[in-house]
Amino acid sequence: MILSQKCQYALRAIYEITLRESDWPIKSGDIAEAQAIPPRFLENILAQLKAGGFIDSKRGKEGGYMLANAERQITVGEIIRYIQGPLVPVHCMMDTAHCELQGNCPFHHMWERARDAVLEVYDQTTVRDLIASSESA
Repeated sequence: MILSQKCQYALRAIYEITLRESDWPIKSGDIAEAQAIPPRFLENILAQLKAGGFIDSKRGKEGGYMLANAERQITVGEIIRYIQGPLVPVHCMMDTAHCELQGNCPFHHMWERARDAVLEVYDQTTVRDLIASSESA
């Protein structure tokens, strides 16, 4: 379950926007600089996050980005699934019709347990949890 670079950038962008809540709206250039994200790539990611309802934007000289709902607790799992799709350890879990063992896979239960363990961490970790743990470190 390797996260794509795009997914990692999306998580870092949401993190930075949430971290700097008191400075909203945050300019994309500031997000890019703080999180070492290529600016042109970031613009596409921000557009996708906006389309997904995670963030909102304000146009103009004083414009930038902010969370669409400041009260919402966005989880890491939500962002990952939105940007990258389902998280599975093997492709056949997404489409069992292509499983060579056709339901007789001795590994299936183990793959499910591995997926569930990873998803539990991602789905129980909010962006605000990450901020809190980095501030206490």
